[in-house]
Amino acid sequence: MNRRAMTKPLACAIAASLLLAACGNPADAPPPEAPLAGAAIGGPFTLTDTAGKSVSWSDFAGKYRVVYFGYAYCPDVCPMDVQRIMKGYELFKANEPEMAAQVQPIFITIDPERDTKEVVAEFLANFPPGMIGLTGTPEQVAAAAKAFAVWYKKGEATTEGGYLVDHTNITYLMGRDGEPIAILPTEEGPETIAGELARWTH
Repeated sequence: MNRRAMTKPLACAIAASLLLAACGNPADAPPPEAPLAGAAIGGPFTLTDTAGKSVSWSDFAGKYRVVYFGYAYCPDVCPMDVQRIMKGYELFKANEPEMAAQVQPIFITIDPERDTKEVVAEFLANFPPGMIGLTGTPEQVAAAAKAFAVWYKKGEATTEGGYLVDHTNITYLMGRDGEPIAILPTEEGPETIAGELARWTH
């Protein structure tokens, strides 16, 4: 028997079967696992929105949530991050308006001493609309930050009443049931954020 003569047709058959498999329906493939699946991030909190209304984590049930902790008096990182988040959200909304309506961006201050509801409202007015701003008592803010594994520390005063706050600047994407899905790469800009929102929401 000529082994060489048998090898070529067999190789062609295998290649053809692989090609057909590769051209199969992508919808049949299982969805990718969320990077933060199973992580102990997120949890109940009660804070106050810019209208003075009490808001709890459970109030967002059924919606995806983009969660960012920062503060209004932050000179650079926070405003840049929030700008990118909301620009990314706008891009996502332009492409997928129905899904974007099911995503709620949330800003939570880590500087409740200065960030009253009025101050938070004024801060968010500088960015594209749609983000909810939350503040609260120091104890409420600390509990929310702990639930989201966010570290922060008040720095030394630089001027009368002025100080910086060191903090973790992570942008979380949370699921409809409040479960962690992914960290949005805010530093990569609006286009990447929009792409990640499209990837993980459905």
